[in-house]
Formats: sequence, structure tokens, C-alpha cells
Amino acid sequence: MKLTILGHPDGRYSQQLLAAARDEPGVDVALHEFHELSSRIDSDHWTCGTRVGGDLTARDVVLVRTMPLGSLEQIIFRIDLLHRLEAAGVRVVNGPRCLEVAIDKYLTLGRLQQAGLPVPRTIACQTLTDAMEGFERLGGDVVVKPLFGGEGRGLMHVDQIDLAERAFKTLLQLGCVIYLQEYVAHRGHDVRILLLGDRWWSIRRSNDSDWRTNVSRGGRAEPFDPPESWLDLARRAAKIVDGWFVGVDLLPDLDGQPWLLEVNAVPGWDGVAAAHRVDVAAEVIGDLKRQLSN
Repeated sequence: MKLTILGHPDGRYSQQLLAAARDEPGVDVALHEFHELSSRIDSDHWTCGTRVGGDLTARDVVLVRTMPLGSLEQIIFRIDLLHRLEAAGVRVVNGPRCLEVAIDKYLTLGRLQQAGLPVPRTIACQTLTDAMEGFERLGGDVVVKPLFGGEGRGLMHVDQIDLAERAFKTLLQLGCVIYLQEYVAHRGHDVRILLLGDRWWSIRRSNDSDWRTNVSRGGRAEPFDPPESWLDLARRAAKIVDGWFVGVDLLPDLDGQPWLLEVNAVPGWDGVAAAHRVDVAAEVIGDLKRQLSN
């Protein structure tokens, strides 16, 4: 298997995948960053390559480990290249359509709601007046999220009107869309279900020092056996975004009703790996290799 990982060279997940691929017999692996990608179009040929890695159309699998921030042109160009690689017969994981949907919290939530899955009330807007009205409509207790991003970065829990106004003004000055989600009262934990094809691992996360439960923020993870109905929600969410390797976050409210918060197409796995004592990177590489040989 000729595998290219697109990720940050110092990223721990990229490094884990790189090490797992090197330990797997028969795998030729390279690691590159998105900004290294380029393309050449001739009258009868198209290539997508890197400065030192040659033509990616000659690879079997391109595994996307990150989608770094950039200008609108850069983001569109990178997604375009992934679409072209997929059209050329390269297995892209997760695929570009999955990335387009799942990276965008608004688009993801809209797809989930359209399919009838339980999502918190959410308002997305672009003016201060609409944001303040949305804050009141959602009960004056909201979570403000960036449309793009993960691991709890940029999230704010806002339950005071003066703080809300200051936060919204700052975000608008930065050119952001205001994305407000009602704060769901809960018992101090949420659930992450990590799906790899037909397999899954689940953890319950809690954090005594931060309302965000992300393990990267100091949250604790423990193995969790979810009800079959919760697994069905996670599988349906993954199918909606066309994801093969995704992390689905569920938040049970005070009555135990699970709400779908997010589908992550570039999921972290520190909590799952520690709680279940599993080498997730090795599982990913092994599954890709088995699929390619079938």
C-alpha cells in the first residue's frame, strides 16, 4: 500500500499514524503538509504533487489528518485537489465531500436536522441585532462556537447579556459568522463514539475544571457502553456526512436524552486510546491495508 498522510509533521496523531504505517509490512508511507501540494494541468494530463514526494495520483491512499486554516482560495484549492485525486482513483480518507460537510458545523447540523436527528436549537447570523435576538430566543444561555475548529478551541459559554454583546461585537469585527447553540443542561459528561468503518469505541468524558470535556482540555475519559439507540444515532450521523473514520459527540441532557453536537471528520483519539488501551493509529492503517487487498 502506497500511503500519503496529509498532516502536520509535529502533530502527535500524524506521528502515530506514520509510526504505525512504518511498522506495518508492505506499506510505503510519506507525510506531507497541505501547503506543499501543487497541481499541473497539461492538454492531456493532470497531476497533483508535492515538492519532494512526486505525483500523488500514483498513491493508493491519501489519509487526511488535518485541514489547516487558510484563505478562502487556499481552502477551496485544497478541497479541489482532494476531489481530483478521488476522481483519479486514489482512496481519500475521509473523502473531500465528507470534509466539506463535517468541517463546517453549520452545514453538518443542517444535514443532521434535515434527517430528523436530535440537535440543539441553533442560530447562525451575521449582525449584532440578530445575534442579540438569538441570544434571548435561546434563553440567554448559549454556547458560542466557531464554524470551523475542534478540540474545544474557540468555544464560549455565555449567560450574561453584557458579555454576549461584547463577544458578538468582537467576533463580527473579526469577520466571523455568529453561531449560537442553546446550552443543554446536563450531568457533567458527554459521550464520544469513534467510528472506524463498521467498528466503534465509545468513551464518556468529564472535566472537573472546565465545562468543556475534551481530553485535550484536561477532560477524563472512561470506557462507555452506549445504548444501541445511541450507536444508531452515531452511525446515521456518520452516514449523513459520508464518513469512514469519524468522531460523533453526544450530550445526554438531565433526562438522559442524547443530543448530537458534532461529527468530526478529522477526529482525535487520545481518550479512546487510553480508555480502551487500543492503538487507534495501527487500527486505521490495518483497516486501510485490508480494504486495499480485498
